[in-house]
Amino acid sequence: MYGELIIYKALAELRAEAARTYLSFAWWILEPLMTMAVFYVVFGLFLQGRQPDFVPFLLVGLLFWNGFANTVQHGAGALLDNGPLMLQTYLPKWVLPLIVVVMDGIKFALVFLLLLVLLWCYGLVPTRAYWALPVLLGLWALWTVSATMLAAALTPFLPDLRLLIASVLQLMFFASGVFFSADSLPPVYRPWFYANPMAALLEALRRVLMKGQWPDWAHLWPVALESAGLMLFACYLLWRWDRLYPKLIGG
Repeated sequence: MYGELIIYKALAELRAEAARTYLSFAWWILEPLMTMAVFYVVFGLFLQGRQPDFVPFLLVGLLFWNGFANTVQHGAGALLDNGPLMLQTYLPKWVLPLIVVVMDGIKFALVFLLLLVLLWCYGLVPTRAYWALPVLLGLWALWTVSATMLAAALTPFLPDLRLLIASVLQLMFFASGVFFSADSLPPVYRPWFYANPMAALLEALRRVLMKGQWPDWAHLWPVALESAGLMLFACYLLWRWDRLYPKLIGG
C-alpha cells in the first residue's frame, strides 16, 4: 500500500515540478550537464587537470556525487516540508523521505543513461565488468537512502541542521575523489580516503565504467556494512519518534 503511495506521490511531485519551468522535463538533464560543463572548464581547462581521460573521469564523479548530495539535501526537509500533511492524516514517517528518494532517483536514472551514451561515444565501450554495475548501483543507492533517512529523522529537532548538512556535503565533495583518484594520494592517506563511502564507490564505478576492470570488493564491504548500519539506525529513529514529529512541527 505505501509503495504505491510513494510512487504516486513522487510522480505527482515530478509533474508539478516540471510544470513550473518552461523547459519542463528537459531541465532535469540540462541542469546537471551545465554543472558538469562548468566544472570541466574550471578544473579541466583553467586548472589543467592531469587525470588521464579527465572528461569521463569528471563526468562519472560529478554524476554520482550530485545524485547523492541532491537527494540528501532534498530529503533532509522531507518531514518539515510535509508538516500540514502529517497533521491531517497518519503516515509512517519513513514514507516521506522515500518519496524524495524516488523523485531524485528518477532524475538520476535519466542522466545516468545519458552518461553511458557519452562514455560509449568517448570510446569507453561496455565490458564484462559491467556485470558488477547492479551491485555498485545498489550500494550507492543504499548509502544515499540511509544518509537521506538519517537527515530527515534529525532535521525536525533542529531545522538549521539543513545548513550544517550543506556544509558537510561541501567538505565531502572535495574529499570524495571527484577530481582525483586514490592513486594520486600517498599510500599512508589511502585508508582514510577509502573510509569515505562515496570515495570508495566512485573509485569502483570508474574502474568498471572507464577501465573495464572489476571493482576492488575489499573497499566495498565496509560501505555495505556502514550503509546497512546507518539505515537501521535511521529507521529506528523514525519509528521511535513517529508520534513526536507532528507535535514538533505543528507546535
